[in-house]
Amino acid sequence: MNSIRKSPWGWVPTLYFVEGIPYFIVNNISVLMFTKMGVPNGEMALFTSLLYLPWTIKPFWSPFIDIIKTKRWWIIAMQLIMSALFILLTLSIPYPDAATIASGNTPISFFTLTLVLFIITAFASATHDIAADGFYMLSLTHSEQAGFVGIRSTFYRLASIFGQGVLVAIAGTIELKYNNIPLSWTVTLAVSSVIFTIITLYHIYILPKPASDKSVLTNSSTKAKEIFIEFGRTFSTYFTKPCVWLAIVFMLLYRLPEAFLLKMCMPFLVANKGVGGLGLSTAEVGIVYGTIGVIALTIGGILGGVFASRVGLKRSIWWMAGCMTLPCLTFIYLAVYQPDNIVTISSAIAIEQFGYGFGFTAYMLYMMYFSEGEFKTSHYAICTAFMALSMMIPGMFAGYIQEALGYINFFWMVIACCIATVIVTLFVDRKIDSDFGKK
Repeated sequence: MNSIRKSPWGWVPTLYFVEGIPYFIVNNISVLMFTKMGVPNGEMALFTSLLYLPWTIKPFWSPFIDIIKTKRWWIIAMQLIMSALFILLTLSIPYPDAATIASGNTPISFFTLTLVLFIITAFASATHDIAADGFYMLSLTHSEQAGFVGIRSTFYRLASIFGQGVLVAIAGTIELKYNNIPLSWTVTLAVSSVIFTIITLYHIYILPKPASDKSVLTNSSTKAKEIFIEFGRTFSTYFTKPCVWLAIVFMLLYRLPEAFLLKMCMPFLVANKGVGGLGLSTAEVGIVYGTIGVIALTIGGILGGVFASRVGLKRSIWWMAGCMTLPCLTFIYLAVYQPDNIVTISSAIAIEQFGYGFGFTAYMLYMMYFSEGEFKTSHYAICTAFMALSMMIPGMFAGYIQEALGYINFFWMVIACCIATVIVTLFVDRKIDSDFGKK
């Protein structure tokens, strides 16, 4: 029994599956749920984008995960808290009447309690991410860490399919059967809470207790002080790295078109054709975007990694910048022609998501490249904060811009934002080592 408890196969897949569930519910499911509930795009995009905040600022409290308690304790504590929060979210879903939902003017104030619970869930999830990654490194040997990198990534992607595909399909099925949108999301969150709680209880039993997983406070206050000193050095050395401001601008602008596009993608898919959308059902969105789209995104990321490993970051970055920008044109096609054929729509979404997955590889590799040095892990964590910020800020304004421009002009604006990707790529390309990223 003890060997099962220590086997990475017993806990690595479930740990990274459960890591992804709250992230996709908070940042993706919330978008579709509020849209289907009739919240205007402007308010929906603003408030759901603010939910990115915990992932943006999580480097600021990461030292406390090292100092207080063990990584295992933090994992279990955060999972128990999130299990309770999912139950409360299930109970907190308001039930606006059908006429209010149909009007598309449901006040965001209806969802005040739901938003508060979402933000608490986001903070718990971001904290869980820190602890889980640390626990992964403490519990496994270097060879095991390398061997399970693909496994953890695969199960995180499966969490994405579960969150954006399966859960959305469940909501769509309930909606069609009972013609009750609030009920559909209540059931969906209930299913999430049950699954999440079951995995949490499993982890209480199955997660190993490595000897190296110790609280710094149980050793000495001196070591805790050293961690804070190192924490200060981490930030000071990050902002004195060569070309740091160019790197920050790149991290903020390379994904600018996608940051606008992702926030409005699901609202566009479900919006009535009369207002410029495609009029898909919730269940169809679960299949088209949450399943086919995520699979295409994953394949794009895998092939991007293979391509970059063969030619290096410098030679691949322009190909990837092209794939990050040009496939956005598929949304111009969808908005102009508003096709009814689900295969056509799925193909367009798959092309765009494949391009995003392929192009995003350059972004991840550049963060690794810029993080090289004494504080590689900590500097990479700071880079991920800028990555979250690059999605949060454009997303906050995406809904209001779409309401002002309409869907067609909004997507043309997204194409114009591709200029920012090209410009930052041009400057960054000059600073990249020609051998970085090659096997």
